[in-house]
Amino acid sequence: MKYEPDNIYEGDARNLAEHIDANTVALSVWSPPYHVGKAYERDMSFFDWKNLLRRTIEAHSIILKPGAFLAINIADILCFKDPDMPRIMAENISRRKRNDITREKVLEVWSRHPGFNRKQIAAILGCSEQTVDRRMKGNNIRGGKYETQTRVKLVGGMIEQYALDCGLYLYDRRAWVKDAAWENSRWHTMSYRAVDEFEYIYIFWKPGHTKVDKDRLTDDEWTTWGSRGVWYIPSVRANDDHEAKFPLELPRRVIRLLTDPGDLVLDCFVGSGTSATAAIRENRRFIGVDVCPSSVDLAKRALTLALMKGKQENLDLFQLTRKSSEAAPNKPIKTDVA
Repeated sequence: MKYEPDNIYEGDARNLAEHIDANTVALSVWSPPYHVGKAYERDMSFFDWKNLLRRTIEAHSIILKPGAFLAINIADILCFKDPDMPRIMAENISRRKRNDITREKVLEVWSRHPGFNRKQIAAILGCSEQTVDRRMKGNNIRGGKYETQTRVKLVGGMIEQYALDCGLYLYDRRAWVKDAAWENSRWHTMSYRAVDEFEYIYIFWKPGHTKVDKDRLTDDEWTTWGSRGVWYIPSVRANDDHEAKFPLELPRRVIRLLTDPGDLVLDCFVGSGTSATAAIRENRRFIGVDVCPSSVDLAKRALTLALMKGKQENLDLFQLTRKSSEAAPNKPIKTDVA
């Protein structure tokens, strides 16, 4: 089955070339699973995740027009489990001050009661067994004795290599500064590691003729974001219907920067339909794909609303133009649509 513009389809991003004609997509903009334990990716191993990205990127080497772009919004994995990583021996001094249970105190009590077990020592100190264990093991992370250590895993180089392997080249990259994810970055309370507050947009180019049109944006837009490497865009305030939504402004900027009205835009991880909405509002044709049926339904509703709004805006513009012509038939009419 061929995917037609202005529709959302249930399908696998790895099989795009089977459903979309070669050399037809002007821009593909998407945000894949991040391999961070979301509900929709819990059954996917790291190997499977890498294979998903690799094969999806390979499909774009076929469906993208020569000179077209692939924009991938993704973040590094900030808690990547590494069984080969040595256990971090860290004592959180600030927390120790708050509960006043130190390694020295534990050793002092144990020296007075050498036959006591951990539970009995904890009872004397008025703390938990875990606190005693963490003081003795030098690890303040709950369950640190048994949990696999985590580190930061960079993903940009991996994605770049997948693209190079199939003839796509890293053309540009932008950093999206979002709201600090304090709730999802609880490691900041027990380590020196920073909270999660930025992601990347990697832009890949398929060799071919590329039109550079500086009239796509206003002078002010070029100054504030079009030519800037860092984009400050607030996060979505409520992921009530989908747990990994990104703000409308993010795909909107990419679409306006890299395409013209009427161009075909693709999102093969369409999710809640944000990219579809942005494309329709900017008068681009759009194809959305997602493997999750509930996301497909959600995106279809978003696309329908965007199309209805677009038709209403066109009708309002037509009526405004007609009324102005009737009022002053010999004068040229100028209309501006945001």
